Amino acid sequence: MEQIMEYLPFLIPLLAVEMILAAAALVHVLKHKNYRFGNRAMWVAIVLLVEIIGPILYFTMGRSDD
Repeated sequence: MEQIMEYLPFLIPLLAVEMILAAAALVHVLKHKNYRFGNRAMWVAIVLLVEIIGPILYFTMGRSDD
């Protein structure tokens, strides 16, 4: 328990960034129909299940230019 408290100042901002990125990516996935590759179900799963890397992957590789 003491080790968790030691890392808490680092973990709280990291969790906040993860939640904000995931929410933004999920909203974008659900509002748009076109993606560079893949489909909506695939991107929802990636955004929600791959933690902080999933939303980053969506914004860099999956989001279409329209």
